[in-house]
Amino acid sequence: MPHSSSRESSILSLFSPLLTDAGLRVLAESYTQRGLNIQLYNLQAQSVSPPAELSVRLVDGTTSCSGTVEVFFRREWSVLCSVLWSMMREVKVVCRELDCGNPVAESRRPLVEDGRRGVRLLRCSGDESSIRQCVIIGGGPGACSGGYYHHVTCSESVRLVDGAGLCSGRVEVKSNQSWASVCEADFDRQDAEVVCGVLGCGAPAALQGGLYGEGEGQTWDKEFQCKGKESLLLDCDTSDRENNTCLPGNAVGLTCSEPDDVRLLGGGSRCAGGVERYDQGEWRTVGSDWNQRDVAAVVCRQLGCGSTVSVLPGNTTGGFLVSCSGSESSLRECWRSYYLSPGLTGICSDLLVQPDISLTDSMGGVSRGHQGPEVFKGYSFTITCSTQPQYPGGSFLLTFTGSNRTQTQPAVNHSAAFLFPAADDSHQGIYSCVYDNYVFSHNFSSESELLSLTITASPLPAFIIRHVVVLLMLLTAIITSYLYYKPTRRQKRVNRVNSMDFYVNAMEMVSLSSRAEAGPGEERAAQGTE
Repeated sequence: MPHSSSRESSILSLFSPLLTDAGLRVLAESYTQRGLNIQLYNLQAQSVSPPAELSVRLVDGTTSCSGTVEVFFRREWSVLCSVLWSMMREVKVVCRELDCGNPVAESRRPLVEDGRRGVRLLRCSGDESSIRQCVIIGGGPGACSGGYYHHVTCSESVRLVDGAGLCSGRVEVKSNQSWASVCEADFDRQDAEVVCGVLGCGAPAALQGGLYGEGEGQTWDKEFQCKGKESLLLDCDTSDRENNTCLPGNAVGLTCSEPDDVRLLGGGSRCAGGVERYDQGEWRTVGSDWNQRDVAAVVCRQLGCGSTVSVLPGNTTGGFLVSCSGSESSLRECWRSYYLSPGLTGICSDLLVQPDISLTDSMGGVSRGHQGPEVFKGYSFTITCSTQPQYPGGSFLLTFTGSNRTQTQPAVNHSAAFLFPAADDSHQGIYSCVYDNYVFSHNFSSESELLSLTITASPLPAFIIRHVVVLLMLLTAIITSYLYYKPTRRQKRVNRVNSMDFYVNAMEMVSLSSRAEAGPGEERAAQGTE
């Protein structure tokens, strides 16, 4: 008889989750009276309430805050699928519901098997506290046929709160199942590097107390001492804080740069070309159907390339579909789908690289002063504009601050030189180079850094220096003739004539230099004297 009770005990265990504790006890007592040995050691486990309808969990992940998303639907765990999937919306809600911090990554997993129970999600706004508050359009066997499993990774023990996107906000750390803000004095750039890395963002860009408001909960009571290479913030060393209070306005706010996971390829510039995103270990074409300009606007913003100028047809083979509102900080915050869509080419306003501006001279009249380069009066100087070889043609405009005086030259070998024969007070000021070019059916321009130029008096008058230079040239010629030539009598006569011609030419150079140094009035007076 005890052996026959094993089958009935197993049947009872199948139905026990549907029974109340009291009903189970009555049934157990009834079986006991009939001589059956029913063990109630698992009564407490069997009576645990099932999860709430449409609650979520992550399975088959490396931590409790990573894995494939499943939803409890009609008393069973089912796969969650969605046509469009966004880090800033759907994934953010999943991480929030599980109290797992910020979204870090999401990826596509294999196709859902035909007939597998699933719940199809239409969309979330990103403000919901749970998936059940999002728009769900169906569930049951086959609801996700043709869709993909979604794998999600959340930050788990650190998050950024009240920021504009996924890479900015007030730093909060999870401690004893509650979140605590961090005091600015306990957090430095190396700590920030770890947080930005954990969140899948770029390098720290701004670190300041009170930047994103004050936390409502407790304050972290340790000082972080990260080295910058740790994989988790809680892996860093900590020490007791010297002062146990964190004054208002000192909750540290952090802004990380956007991740380097988007590029524009094939347009001759990092700010023009076909849109690609690094996804699951490879660069993949990005496509869009109905809001291509909004997608391009997000790409230009993420790359620091200004605004969108135009959107052109891209890779005809198609890429995964992306849909943006245009206000997102990065492409990973937009909705995405793995249905193929025509690729697109984005042209951003900051297409041209910044040109260079430099100052040179051939007479030693340029020196380095406290406030930048200085040129001696009367000396010639050259300002050179140049740029990287992106596109052929174009022109350079040399501007002079405080004056309407400008000069324009075509770009030859991607540069142009502006010569000033003799410096005077009117040349003192601030210069810049503006490179203009017409590409992709639009005019583009880029301006160099500013060059501040000071005109100073020469330590010696320029005409004296010119005389000395000419005399040295003459002396060099005489010595050379004497040392290296043994002329005949006829050659001596010819050399005397050549030397005399050289001397006359040198004196004419001195005279011209003197007249150039003198003003027009002085030159006329000299002519009258002659």
